[in-house]
Amino acid sequence: MQPIRALLFDVFGTVVDWRSSIIEEGQAINRDKGLTIDWADFVDDWRGLYQPSMEEVRAGVRPWTTLDVLHRESLDHLIQRYGITDWSEDDIDHLNKAWHRLKPWPDASQGLHKLKRRFTIATCSNGNVALIVDMAKHSDLPWDMVLGAEVTGHYKKQPEAYLNSVSMLGLVPDQVAMVAAHNDDLFAAEALGLKTAFITRPTEYGPNQDKDLKAEKDWTYVAQDFLDLADQLGA
Repeated sequence: MQPIRALLFDVFGTVVDWRSSIIEEGQAINRDKGLTIDWADFVDDWRGLYQPSMEEVRAGVRPWTTLDVLHRESLDHLIQRYGITDWSEDDIDHLNKAWHRLKPWPDASQGLHKLKRRFTIATCSNGNVALIVDMAKHSDLPWDMVLGAEVTGHYKKQPEAYLNSVSMLGLVPDQVAMVAAHNDDLFAAEALGLKTAFITRPTEYGPNQDKDLKAEKDWTYVAQDFLDLADQLGA
């Protein structure tokens, strides 16, 4: 086995708390506009359209489309479902860009800075480049490179999303670890020869989360958070 030289990170749920972040922005909209939208339900419905929208691209039903566009299409659908009629284009665009302003988990920024001292750290996310860069600026996420879906032209769990990211680092799979709070992400990466690191994020999907509460396999590393992972890796 070769030593790890780089870490690839899933972002949504692993690095940032997407659900609480968007609920918070939605609650501010309620206050500003005098609305009574249940933002926990709204955000869960929005996230529920995430995988189906990407699957059309994976399956070749539609050409390459960025996550910003897919998020906006899903948001337009939900606005109709929830009977919202008085939002301006600026209002809708601002809410869609909430994904650019997601807040990190408490350990994320400090942990990434520690890991960066020893390893190349890069995203392997379904987020498009502009989204990930804005989020990094907003949340002090010190990526060396932004890789993943838009750069490779493939959404996870397509093999190219992982392998092309590894190749762009000038490395081979055994020199790279995929870091994620989702077991399915790690199963896909491991099958391609990457090392794996599971991070516990038991409230990503809210208080009633029923998946990814623990590692489903003896991954290369299992850590409570990024600081724990940094300690295990000697960073």
